[in-house]
Amino acid sequence: MPDSFTVSASPHLRSRLDTGAVMRLVCVSLLPSVLASFYIFGAKALLVVVVSVLTCVLTELLCNRVFRKAITVTDFSAVVTGILFAFTLPPTIPLWMVTIGSFLAIFVVKQLFGGLGYNIFNPALAARAILLASWPVALTTWVMPIKSVLAVDAVTAATPLGIIKEASGAGDATHSAYSYLDLFLGNVPGSLGETCKIALLLGAILLFVFKIIDWRIPFTFIGTVTVLSIPMGRDPLAAVLSGGLILGAFFMATDLVTSPITRGGKILFGVGCGVLTSLIRSYGGFPEGVCYSILFMNCLTPLIDKYVQPRVFGTKRAWFWLKREERHA
Repeated sequence: MPDSFTVSASPHLRSRLDTGAVMRLVCVSLLPSVLASFYIFGAKALLVVVVSVLTCVLTELLCNRVFRKAITVTDFSAVVTGILFAFTLPPTIPLWMVTIGSFLAIFVVKQLFGGLGYNIFNPALAARAILLASWPVALTTWVMPIKSVLAVDAVTAATPLGIIKEASGAGDATHSAYSYLDLFLGNVPGSLGETCKIALLLGAILLFVFKIIDWRIPFTFIGTVTVLSIPMGRDPLAAVLSGGLILGAFFMATDLVTSPITRGGKILFGVGCGVLTSLIRSYGGFPEGVCYSILFMNCLTPLIDKYVQPRVFGTKRAWFWLKREERHA
């Protein structure tokens, strides 16, 4: 009688999408936001993206040579990092700062930890945090949309979150100079990739269609910020549409390397990001907290993956503080 089953080594479930295919799809999903930033902030925005991507790719290639590793630039992960890093920057940032930040994202945050799959922090966000600590004025100088790709002059202005932050000190945290439509379409000051929400959502839909990301992290992230904005005296819809929440929730927090792999872990990760973002926005020194909230939760990802696990068949469900012997009793 022939065998009914074929026993083989794992993995038993395979996908046609390898790392390169996934990264290329992410690049395609980011194209609407690249074009939107080009339209909103002009040619300088596109130049920032190009410089960031080129620096990331060249740095990765250099690291491959120096560390004597296989060439990994063909997997497009460096391109994704370059685009996402550029999305966190203001359009007025000097290009030499873009070069330094892109280099740090690949060399320090990614390659020194072992390359793709071994980094514990999101490279784009970690690089932005380093630049913000080094050149805070350049990283927090915002301009109004110029709506002309050839324009070179821009008028500085406060971001929606900055206005809300100032208004909260005057006892009116819900005050904002921008309408919901302006916030949704990107007719506001901000980083290159965070302003136009419709472009970000179009890219997110593509990622959901190809099952690149899971709904649990972005929806719990955004939902937590929405809920907590009410007791903190903020407009829930403005809290969602302002700043980098949409960008961070769908494209940063869902990073396959630095986010949990279990369903429960993803929910806990998203809630944690939402709580920290709301606290930093309301009580911190900066009006935005998405960057630091995701980086902090990146630190907790190994701990979450260790203790938030599915129950193994044949064992009893136990809390993480129980001893190993008690878990399998």
